Amino acid sequence: MRILVTGGAGFIGSAVADALAERGHDVVLLDAFLPQAHGTILRSRHRLVHGDVRDSDVLTRLLDGVDVVCHQAAMVGHGVDPSDMPDYASHNDYGTAVLLAAMHGSGVHRLVLASSMVVYGEGRYRCPQHSLVRPAPRRAEDLDAEQYEPRCPSCDAWLEPELVPEDAVLDPRSTYAATKLAQEHLAAAWARQTGGGVWALRYHNVYGPWMPSGTPYAGVASLFRSALHDGRAPTVLEDGRQRRDFVHVTDVAAANLAAVEAEPPSGALDALNICSGQPHTIGDLARELARACGGPAPRIVGGARPNDVRHIVADPAKAARVLGFRAEVDFTRGVKDFAHAPLRESAAVRGGQR
Repeated sequence: MRILVTGGAGFIGSAVADALAERGHDVVLLDAFLPQAHGTILRSRHRLVHGDVRDSDVLTRLLDGVDVVCHQAAMVGHGVDPSDMPDYASHNDYGTAVLLAAMHGSGVHRLVLASSMVVYGEGRYRCPQHSLVRPAPRRAEDLDAEQYEPRCPSCDAWLEPELVPEDAVLDPRSTYAATKLAQEHLAAAWARQTGGGVWALRYHNVYGPWMPSGTPYAGVASLFRSALHDGRAPTVLEDGRQRRDFVHVTDVAAANLAAVEAEPPSGALDALNICSGQPHTIGDLARELARACGGPAPRIVGGARPNDVRHIVADPAKAARVLGFRAEVDFTRGVKDFAHAPLRESAAVRGGQR
């Protein structure tokens, strides 16, 4: 099949492109080379077009003969502050709308959408008395007292986290999260109107070679790695016991390959957690990286940023059942390899610009 990979020169997109090509698919890559993720325009062994997903003329040309679109292009990460909102909405949501319109005009009816676990907000919690509940907002006095676990909104008891299924309540907590959920809604509306099919792959904490480094748009694994390679201790907020699901980029690429080759839902969007299903803490990641790098032990500094999520670990069962996807890279081995893997320097670091 011929597959257009948007964001195809990025951290995840390039791994997806390689996995598709190795299976024998014909891949065409489109990338805008946003400076938050790209210090230079990297060479690719695939056909690579330097262009913007918001440019309908470029899309119309590239979609000719395409069977499936893997939409990886996005402005990612926590960002800096609300001044980033227009950029996130433009790249992520307007860009997706332009892509979907161009796909309709070109007769392309299959989409694999890179979504994210951030659409869930807080994870899934159980109260000893009230069963499954949505946690109450964490109180300032609890955080000041270094009590970080969420409480039950009914009885005030401390809650226990559980694995999050795809039908959990969606509660985006950041600009990035809001735009990723909007992408899903746009793609679902497109599918209903056109009869197309969408797999929305909700990536959890992806790490691996060629992550962007030294930028507020990078993931926590990259931030810890960058600190250690500068001889600094990784800085861990709260008590370091926040649970996450760390999934290696090669596993994410394998999930995209499975989604491309699977029969898509007809006239609908189906969301899947792309994860390991194995909880590890932020502190675990920092310690494993420090050990593998031979660097200083992490500093646990307390505190919590507004809208920080305490625990988010996903249920991998649906992706295994529907796509036959199971993550294969063991956490300890993956982190050990990542400790010395190449990263990509962002233009924001090199040039002091956004």
